[in-house]
Amino acid sequence: MDIRNAVAVVSGANRGLGRHFAAQLLERGAAKVYAGARNPSSVDLPGVVPLELDITDPASVARAAEAAPDATLLINNAGVSLHAGLIAGDMADIRLEMETHFFGSLDMTRAFAPVITGNGGGAVLNVLSVLSWVHYPNYGGYSAAKAAEWAMTNVTRQELAPSGIDVTALHVGYMDTDMADYVPESDKVDPVKVAGLALDGIQARALEVIADDKSRAARAALSGDLANLYPGLPAGH
Repeated sequence: MDIRNAVAVVSGANRGLGRHFAAQLLERGAAKVYAGARNPSSVDLPGVVPLELDITDPASVARAAEAAPDATLLINNAGVSLHAGLIAGDMADIRLEMETHFFGSLDMTRAFAPVITGNGGGAVLNVLSVLSWVHYPNYGGYSAAKAAEWAMTNVTRQELAPSGIDVTALHVGYMDTDMADYVPESDKVDPVKVAGLALDGIQARALEVIADDKSRAARAALSGDLANLYPGLPAGH
């Protein structure tokens, strides 16, 4: 789709990658950018329209869709990372990961699909992760939720195509944002560049955008032996 004159809704737009999405959308000529956040007063980017939004609350999602009736582009960016293991981790944390990344993003897509269709079509971008493809214990809940969101992205892409809505997946590893403040700088990529690559992908109607080397390596390894992805497994696995 053409970013110029698009009307975009960005979830989690008050900081991190979401804020960069909102800023670059304005720079590229978007007609309007709704900046979603649980606390709209935390949105400090000039030129956007703050939008109260909690993607884990279906009533909040429904209100947001009503408040943005002109939307043509949805960016499902909001997320959490709670480092919950699947065996010993807190089930409440695991459920919140799934409620956010899978159910929350799906609820947003379901709520905004008829809006975007009614406005002549457009696009959805789902911010996924390298952990959609490769999964580790320290990120058990997050990995499971992102894998589910990847599956959801592939299905909704097919379901929404007849309505003139493209669905693009963004895969990326660590970015230089608050969510990864514990990660060494050398292991992180610039979220400004990631946002730009993703918007280029939307413009080009790409099925997926792979934004860093970690994600490219994981994508390429999916067709190989599992031992290549998980070399720490005991012999015989």
